[in-house]
Amino acid sequence: MDSSEQAKADEDIEEKSDNDGGGGACETEPTAVSDDDKDDGDFVDVEIEKINQEKEEIKPPEEEKEESDCNSIKIKNPEIKEIQEYSDKDISSPTMYGNARNHYLPTIKSQAHLPKPDLLPPPTTPKVERSQSLSIAETMPSIGKYISERSNSFSEAIVRRLSSLNEDNDMVVKDDSLNFEVTEFRIPGVKVIVKLKPESELELRGRISFFTRSNCRECTAIRRFFRERRLVYVEINIDVFPKREKELIRRTGSSETPQIFFNDKWFGGLAALNELKESGVFVAKLKELVGERCPEGAPAIPVYGENDEEDEDDELVETVRYLRRSLPIQDRWVGMRIVKNCFSGVDLLEATIDHLDCSRKKGVMTAKRMGHRHFFHHVFGENEFEEGNHFYRFLEHEPFIMGCFNFRISTNDCDTKPASYLADRLSKLMFAMLEAYASDDRLHVNYNAINKSEEFRRYLNVARDLQRVNMKLLTPNERLAFFLNLHNAMAIHAVISIGHPEGILDKRAFFNEFLYVVGGYPYSLNIIVNGILRLNRTSPSSFIRPFSNSDRRLELAPTQVNPLIHFGLCNATRSSPAVRFFTADGVENELECAAKEYFQRGAIRFDMDTGTIYLTRIIKWYCEDFGQQEEALKWVMNYLDSTQSGLLAHLLADEDGQINVVYQDYDWSGNL
Repeated sequence: MDSSEQAKADEDIEEKSDNDGGGGACETEPTAVSDDDKDDGDFVDVEIEKINQEKEEIKPPEEEKEESDCNSIKIKNPEIKEIQEYSDKDISSPTMYGNARNHYLPTIKSQAHLPKPDLLPPPTTPKVERSQSLSIAETMPSIGKYISERSNSFSEAIVRRLSSLNEDNDMVVKDDSLNFEVTEFRIPGVKVIVKLKPESELELRGRISFFTRSNCRECTAIRRFFRERRLVYVEINIDVFPKREKELIRRTGSSETPQIFFNDKWFGGLAALNELKESGVFVAKLKELVGERCPEGAPAIPVYGENDEEDEDDELVETVRYLRRSLPIQDRWVGMRIVKNCFSGVDLLEATIDHLDCSRKKGVMTAKRMGHRHFFHHVFGENEFEEGNHFYRFLEHEPFIMGCFNFRISTNDCDTKPASYLADRLSKLMFAMLEAYASDDRLHVNYNAINKSEEFRRYLNVARDLQRVNMKLLTPNERLAFFLNLHNAMAIHAVISIGHPEGILDKRAFFNEFLYVVGGYPYSLNIIVNGILRLNRTSPSSFIRPFSNSDRRLELAPTQVNPLIHFGLCNATRSSPAVRFFTADGVENELECAAKEYFQRGAIRFDMDTGTIYLTRIIKWYCEDFGQQEEALKWVMNYLDSTQSGLLAHLLADEDGQINVVYQDYDWSGNL
């Protein structure tokens, strides 16, 4: 449209606008037309009025400079997108923009929490509601086309108007389309601060790798250093990937950890990192070492699903498989009750002698060895194997086996590994999981990340190896650490598999029905705590002991109860102690540290004005282990800091005052 046609159209619009009394200023709010106005044909007048208002805003540069009350700005930066509003509709079609570098930009609505600038004084005409009907709009294609053509002109006018404010003293940014160093700019009434990416968040093209071990303080320090600076790194845990230890020795000449690599260059350990950090040139050195893409000679990223260990079948597995195929397995009457899926000892012995072509004495010895390795058990747990009228059942046919979460379709027939090796392997894998997927204070655990991790996959393989392990070979300290670790590992596995307990039924499933088969027998969280660690005592919610007097699992229980175990057991709730794992050599000291840490977290509080002690409910639930109230408080005093211990001693020594103990509510929500 040339200038003469433009001027004529503007005069027509002004004349029409004057006749309708619509000479108000441009509104920032969308205009609507009511049903009554629609019937009178005023919808056209309103649209023409809006166009007239747009025209009034298109002024020469001289007039724009005189507008000092405008509250919006324009930074000529190709990365900043234009914001437009078209009435109350969501416009998804692209909008043409004058800058050649941004041909199409999406249209979005302005942020609701920011104040809307008043470009012109508010209109004096009353607001008119728009009809929801489309019938009139469909009969007016020329008006819609004209509005569409003028939208770009309106946008360009706003661009020129905003650009004229670049000389404003409030602006911090120069008129430079390539200036990305914006730190702050101001709008009257609004202050917007753009946070630049710090140097520590550099986008490195190379790779930072370091070799670690589980439960290593120096490795933890390096890991925290990288996390605080948000540096992406690859951790190669030798305890998780044992075969990578040979690579570490080949590259560094030693198996000591931690060892850091920048791409394929060996940097050193924690001492070298501290020296570089204190030199003040860490970022520059990091750019130099990891500024290029990682070459093929760098330490490889650990592969998910790669097995480092090759299991071998048990020497008796061929005989066991033959017995599974040949023995008549059926339900039988045994002692006035029906026993399912069992076979007689006589049939077992005859089939063994026939398969091995051996003497009867050797057949009996072989059968005893199979029972000792938990391939089968007596239906009532009376013996491993004896000649006579006895009945036995394979481990995979036990009633509890399908509820065990470390059982996969069939039992593990591989050669059983030593219990001490499996206990150590389990603890190292769980240490690695916590270091990677839990907070530093171990109060919050990322269960989703654990479920997807290579550490958890390998842990499940170790848990499967526990099916037929001989637990009697462990020392008392090894056994204590093993069951503490197994409980905490099972709690994590239970959260991943069945979720956090929310109601009574969920708690029953979580603590009593989530099972592992260990050494041929089932274990739940309740059995581990109350049956093993508490020496077959009743739980707070039950009057029945976990084991009968003839239960073989009692042989694994300690000789006496250690109350400190309650501060090493985590049941995945907020009020439980922090999740941790223990070593056989230091389990006693580690339990003491766990108790002290738990009481410092608020498990005991004092109100000296009223003489009230707010104590964790764990002390009340397990009063059989801690003793009665005064005895329990004296026991607790041994694990308090000096301030808490002094307050408690003062209350206990006050003969005239009466101590009031209030037990804190227990928070059963998950430790997410």
